[in-house]
Amino acid sequence: MTTAKAIASSRDRVGECPVWSVAENALYWVDIEGRQIRRWSPASDAVQSWTLPERVGCIALTPAVGRIVAAMETGVYVVQLGEAPAVQLDCLVAVTHPAPGMRFNDGRCDAQGRFWISTMVMDMGLASPLGGLYCLDEIGLSPARLDGLITPNGLAFSPDGATAYVSDSHPSVQKIWAFDFDAVSGELARRRLFVDMLPLPGRPDGAAVDAEGCYWICANDAGLVHRFDPQGQLLASLEVPVAKPSMCAFGGANLDVLYVASIQPGTVDPAAPGLNGAVFALQPGVRGLPEPVFSRFPMSL
Repeated sequence: MTTAKAIASSRDRVGECPVWSVAENALYWVDIEGRQIRRWSPASDAVQSWTLPERVGCIALTPAVGRIVAAMETGVYVVQLGEAPAVQLDCLVAVTHPAPGMRFNDGRCDAQGRFWISTMVMDMGLASPLGGLYCLDEIGLSPARLDGLITPNGLAFSPDGATAYVSDSHPSVQKIWAFDFDAVSGELARRRLFVDMLPLPGRPDGAAVDAEGCYWICANDAGLVHRFDPQGQLLASLEVPVAKPSMCAFGGANLDVLYVASIQPGTVDPAAPGLNGAVFALQPGVRGLPEPVFSRFPMSL
């Protein structure tokens, strides 16, 4: 395993949702509070950035290069990325949150092309359990498939598509759950505790699954990325040189690089030098799987 290295000079306020595009050999991610979508290509070692009108919690690739689906504050949008900073937005579906001050947060596509996205109250200090997990497909945005969540995160699917994972990052919860997943219907069943992270360092944030079926999750506040086997046993903890890693994703030409986004602590001046808010790359010794793309566009389009 190699030491984590920052891939670019960009620094995000709340870096999240790294997604590797196999078609472009490039990494996309977002800066939620900076309202940015970013793209980095290892070939050019250059970062492109596009500014959006709202906070963007998560993104998904589509079959069309340069067309991204973004879950934001008021809805889910198709984002056409032109030559940076040119960008065009079209609303796929609007959302009515159960309370003011909410936005979409974590998200990921399943292998069937659905986009699973969660919501949260932005002020985590309220510890408000109004967050939920939703599914976007050709029918539109579903009612909440899960509710009662404070800071939902950790969305991932096992390589065989039979298990789904969800976490709650809030300090009062810090749990990861597993579900039986019906790939045909998209139904979740048999919720059970996968990992209780309260006894472990860090809070469970964003996640990924490797080709061996092990679950990787960023341990926010601990500067670690944990790897758990399919039974929830801790196998390894990899260090990153910042306190707040936020979400990880496999990428690179051989899908053997683990990319890790990070957050700038609120107590640190954003202009201060250092690596807080950087995206890191490390080679964990295992490969990931290609990230599914969103292909189940609502029939109303």
